[in-house]
Amino acid sequence: MRAKQVPFDVTYVNLLDKPDWFLEISPHGKVPVLAVDGQHLFESNAIAEFLEEQVEPRLHPDDAIKRARNRAWTDFVPTFAAALSGTYYKKTREEVDAAVQAARPVVQRLETAIQKERPGDGPYFNDDTLCMVDAAYAPFFQRFQFVEKKLQTGLMNEFPNVQAWSDALLETPLVTGAVADTFEQTFIDSLKRREFFAGTLF
Repeated sequence: MRAKQVPFDVTYVNLLDKPDWFLEISPHGKVPVLAVDGQHLFESNAIAEFLEEQVEPRLHPDDAIKRARNRAWTDFVPTFAAALSGTYYKKTREEVDAAVQAARPVVQRLETAIQKERPGDGPYFNDDTLCMVDAAYAPFFQRFQFVEKKLQTGLMNEFPNVQAWSDALLETPLVTGAVADTFEQTFIDSLKRREFFAGTLF
């Protein structure tokens, strides 16, 4: 919505104490939920595709083949997110190191994809304009950045294209402004509360 300059209001929800009104409109009990003309949409990809159909500028490529390939890389987000979050949702340093090792081939797929899919010098997935793929991956790069400052896995150092892509996304207010000001601390507090190794470093 920020990239498309859609005016909107935000209501933040405490996911540790979900209010009844939220559970009534979010069948999966997750955020985000988008209210449109009294109707409620849920799940990030569904909301993003709805906005893509309804509001310009388009964030998917005009070319049908390229658009389908972008959607395929958006479908890869759960695999990538699981690999990245697996590095900090661990109880010991040894488990973290093993998760970093397991994440390498997953991140390598993105490194190769950027080389193949980007026609120019970036900084975004498709080139110099933010696209739907960027929007899908940005939240997971953001969370990883929060913990990497302390965890120091060096994972992204091995993949310069992915690192540069992440850096570009986390420099734009379109991404950094998409969460509450307290989000980083809330995320860190969650790691501490759940007694993950990364939480002990803060």
